[in-house]
Amino acid sequence: MAESQDSMPIEAANTPYKQLNAAQKQQRLSELAIVFLKLGTIAFGGPAAHIAMMDDECVKRRQWLSREKLLDLLGITNLIPGPNSTELAIHIGYDRAGWKGLIIAGACFILPAMLIVWALAAVYVRFQTIPEVGWLLYGVKPVIIAIVVQALWKLGKTAIKDVPTAIAGAAVIIAFFLHVNELVLLLLAGLGVMLFKLQRGNTGVTALLPFPIILSQVSVTTAAVGKATWLQVFLVFLKIGSVLYGSGYVLLAFLQRDLVERTHWLTSQQLLDAVAIGQLTPGPVFTTATFIGYLIAGNAGAIAGTIGIFLPAFVFVAIVNPWATKLRSSPWTSGFLDGVNAASLGLMAVVTYTLTREALVDWLTVGVALVSAIVVLRFKINSVWLVLAGGAIGFLAQKLGWIM
Repeated sequence: MAESQDSMPIEAANTPYKQLNAAQKQQRLSELAIVFLKLGTIAFGGPAAHIAMMDDECVKRRQWLSREKLLDLLGITNLIPGPNSTELAIHIGYDRAGWKGLIIAGACFILPAMLIVWALAAVYVRFQTIPEVGWLLYGVKPVIIAIVVQALWKLGKTAIKDVPTAIAGAAVIIAFFLHVNELVLLLLAGLGVMLFKLQRGNTGVTALLPFPIILSQVSVTTAAVGKATWLQVFLVFLKIGSVLYGSGYVLLAFLQRDLVERTHWLTSQQLLDAVAIGQLTPGPVFTTATFIGYLIAGNAGAIAGTIGIFLPAFVFVAIVNPWATKLRSSPWTSGFLDGVNAASLGLMAVVTYTLTREALVDWLTVGVALVSAIVVLRFKINSVWLVLAGGAIGFLAQKLGWIM
């Protein structure tokens, strides 16, 4: 093949960014923007689908990097907090065009979903009292439960790999119901499994640990229950984005505890609605922060929530990428990740239980949840179709008078 999907030859396409002339640098940045705007617009189906699309665009079609390199970067994203598929986009951008590429790739992947969710939040706030909107979400919520159960099952098969991780996961479930802070649970599980598996050593990863530990001690609270300022929204989501490991669904556990139980900025129903809206849109699940930020503090809250939850991902990738090889092979980071993944699984189990009580309110919602669970567990189907089907079921049920 003489040329890649880029407009420049493969040799030039793979030349280090610093060695390019000004025109070539601008072209490479433009290509990054186009590719990740495209991916951010069509990337339905969650992180696994996002990663598959990046493999197709960046490895198969454009030959920007090898599949081995892509897998190495993907493995590293599991060692740092934040949304894995978004961090993979940021890693690719950093490898392609340094700091500018890091910002452009990440921002372009996030932007389409942010704008879509922001618009849907405005519609939701304006029309949520209309019965049709309520019943559409009534049908979607049981589907969300099934999707979360599927994620829980798939992650569980890899996260619970031995006795220490099984103990860590069970301990987190128990401790969560005893109201132990979820950030502390993640850190203790990671450190506990790491120390159990290893004797002594230092690969450098411990330099990253103080930041999450410090943030876990930060209490973002308000004097009064109710509406928050955009700065309070930013701080809450900055904290979450800085310490959240695992699937995007683990985000629900943090939101339930911080925004529903502690500050009462949201109700459990609004949290479920936010997740349902997030499932209807492409891009990162973490753009749920855009929706919630708008509900709490309007347009400024939508911007603050989005920046707050994604900003740590850019910072962590910038720190980790230069010494990616050492992190990838470190037994210390491997042990820490095992514990954190087990803890994340425990948090997902807890939040699934909590949200199930809110979503399954009658025979119809129970039936939708069961059928959806069977479909997602047995067949390879994009979750967006299930969500749309759930909304249609809720709408038809209301029209036929099956529900009040």
